[in-house]
Amino acid sequence: MSAPMYTIPLSHRRTENLHIVFWLIKDISWCLMWRTLGMIMIVPTLGAAIFITWRARHLREDLAHNLAVVFWITANAWWMTAEFFEFDEVALWHGISGRQFALIPFCIGAGILAWHYLARFVAVHTANA
Repeated sequence: MSAPMYTIPLSHRRTENLHIVFWLIKDISWCLMWRTLGMIMIVPTLGAAIFITWRARHLREDLAHNLAVVFWITANAWWMTAEFFEFDEVALWHGISGRQFALIPFCIGAGILAWHYLARFVAVHTANA
């Protein structure tokens, strides 16, 4: 096999797998309107995402994707909070509802990925020129 291999330590993989468990518990709590558990689960879900991002910060590809996940969870947690506390449909500022404010971190995450892939595209096409 001549292709480069990507490996991570088992402890890192276990953290990533546990992060998925936290995220599922948070979203199941949201679906069932279990406000207390859902709000509590924001901390380990977002905390694990930040920890995973910090640990993988030296790999540009992983950093971009993990940052996007951090912003996705932030948006997701905000949206859940807005629904739990019933301000998801309320205009909070200049007609923007509580739910619509989740677009800010969603767009930041999408912007990070767009920037990453644009830079990658340019690098590949510049090298081939």
